[in-house]
Amino acid sequence: MFDVLVVDDDFMVAEIHRRFVDKTPGFGAIGVARTATEALEAIRTHSPDLVLLDVYLPDMSGLAVLQQLRSEGNAVGVIMITAAREIDTVGRALHGGASDYLVKPFDYEQLAEKLENFRRRIQTLEESAGADQSLIDSLFGGTARKQDSDPLPKGLSVETGRLVLDVVRSHGEVSSTECAELAGLSRVSARKYLEHYLNENILTVRLVYGSTGRPVRRYRTVT
Repeated sequence: MFDVLVVDDDFMVAEIHRRFVDKTPGFGAIGVARTATEALEAIRTHSPDLVLLDVYLPDMSGLAVLQQLRSEGNAVGVIMITAAREIDTVGRALHGGASDYLVKPFDYEQLAEKLENFRRRIQTLEESAGADQSLIDSLFGGTARKQDSDPLPKGLSVETGRLVLDVVRSHGEVSSTECAELAGLSRVSARKYLEHYLNENILTVRLVYGSTGRPVRRYRTVT
């Protein structure tokens, strides 16, 4: 059983996330913290396996909490749970040592997938006597490197391709419009990269039907 601390200053949102965690086999919420101070104290006291950490907290940002934990040598797993979509925030979370990033609002299935990814990484590390390159690639996101060896079509760049894949991985699932905003690209350019990686079986697509108009294509990495 993985112990999870939920950190969110909104009481109702925190309760929903807590219930989501308790609903997921193999995971259990050990408490809720509503400020950065409460979060740090709970982490130091209870040593959870994983923290669902909001970015916007009343006394300190979740990114600052993450930075403080890592500066103390605390390797607790952290999934950023936030409405923040700015690419700078996403980048700081990735470089700061967050294991994943999920944008509010989200449904139970999206969080359950993130929790399962966390569980799989931890169990792989615990069960492996040694690490060959294929294992290392799977733990560090090998799909992002497939494009380094496979040439991209004319007009697509490796650097922008990496950015697009980073955005998709960090958010779990995005439309071409969301990807464009997060990556600082035009929607047409973002769609070209997304469709390329879809054709290469690096991404998969889900159609979301609204009340009117065409369905929205939402992309996520192949698991």
